[in-house]
Amino acid sequence: MFKPINAGVDEPAIRELLECAVLFDPDALETAARLYREDDTYKLYGYEEEGGIAGIIGFRVNASGTLEIEHLAVHPEQRMKGFGRALVLLALTEAGPERMEAVTDEAGADFFRSIGFQITGFQDETSGEERFRCFYEVDEDDEE
Repeated sequence: MFKPINAGVDEPAIRELLECAVLFDPDALETAARLYREDDTYKLYGYEEEGGIAGIIGFRVNASGTLEIEHLAVHPEQRMKGFGRALVLLALTEAGPERMEAVTDEAGADFFRSIGFQITGFQDETSGEERFRCFYEVDEDDEE
């Protein structure tokens, strides 16, 4: 079941997944948790499976109608079962955006490519690391 979990962002199981999404950076974890706690424009959803949260997706829809995926993580024991794809599709259904975007590392880019996103690489000016902008233009047929 896909459900909003902003209010539960401090629960251990949800924090564990959010920690995976921020690559185990304690400062980024606190920033993300605060974002979902305090800013109503950011939505955090979980996919509940067999009594636990299998994965999370955090996003916002900006003024131009683009769904910006901020965080996406699937519990290690639940990977390769389609939960990541399901989370992206459910966010698409929930928000009804015109476009979806994510900025990620190479592994994340491989995932997004596998579910139909277009990928462009760029050099992050702050860290100097290679990052990937992933985007998907939503067709009217996709929303049905």
